[in-house]
Amino acid sequence: MKKIRIGVVGYGNVGKGAVKAVTAAPDMELRGIFTRRDPASLETDDCDVAVFPVSAAEKMTSDIDVIILCGGSATDLPEQGPYFASMFNTVDSYDNHTDILKYMEAIGATAINTTAIMAAGWDPGLFSMMRILSESILPDGASYTFWGKGVSQGHSDAIRHIEGVRHAVQYTIPAGSAIDAVRSGARPELSVRDKHLRECFVVAKSGADRASIEKSIKSMPHYFADYDTTVSFIENDEFMAKHSSMPHGGMALRSGNTGENTHVMELSLKLDSNPDFTGSILTVYARAAFRMAGEGLFGVKTVFDVPPAYLSQKDRRQLIKELL
Repeated sequence: MKKIRIGVVGYGNVGKGAVKAVTAAPDMELRGIFTRRDPASLETDDCDVAVFPVSAAEKMTSDIDVIILCGGSATDLPEQGPYFASMFNTVDSYDNHTDILKYMEAIGATAINTTAIMAAGWDPGLFSMMRILSESILPDGASYTFWGKGVSQGHSDAIRHIEGVRHAVQYTIPAGSAIDAVRSGARPELSVRDKHLRECFVVAKSGADRASIEKSIKSMPHYFADYDTTVSFIENDEFMAKHSSMPHGGMALRSGNTGENTHVMELSLKLDSNPDFTGSILTVYARAAFRMAGEGLFGVKTVFDVPPAYLSQKDRRQLIKELL
């Protein structure tokens, strides 16, 4: 069996998760990691694979079937997505909902003879599939998404930029009362404050004004000002012992009616490691990108365009026999 040759761009938390998933897949072969750092300085966690500068990728188009892009949505993917899609089949987990159509158009302009699957994480991604399925089945209804309990990387980073902060982590916590109301079929109207709480743990620098840090966090627009937020100051040892992992999760729900009957559909996730899980999703969509490209299904794609069977290692007959 010819293995799918995979390249991974970026070796941060998601990149490490993708590498784990690729090396565990029997139908895949990791051909290289591409980094903007000095390749010689990259420690690849005992993974025996070549590390290249990002600039080397354009000379390796005949050596790699699919590139998994593991950069961030804010600055990395808007540049890397169109660039790599012009040369390789790609998959990424772009998650900026506001600019998602703009990003799709940029990828579509370059993915002429390649297959580029974008926004293939868990939200957008798996939750998006749940939303389209539930809204189609229950058109008379309302959809809700809750995130957490888990670490918000963006909110944690925002706290770390406050003067006097040494380390920080922020947990997004869904409000149990709001979830219960949705599950009851009541279709509540919920504000952002109604749906989530934000819990922050901060290690302050020596001599820092803790009261000022707490005020800066709670009043930060777009991040904390619209939420009920708690701030706890802890010592560095406790932070490293209790808050160095990256759990996350959430749920996508829809409450709707068919005639006089009420129904609730729900998909929930509880993740020990957000980046590991995201890396695994990217890897199965790399399999799909390879198969779709082999059929000439080029261009920019989303999870809405990928047949679920293309994600699995199993053939069609086995899937039907075991899972249908």
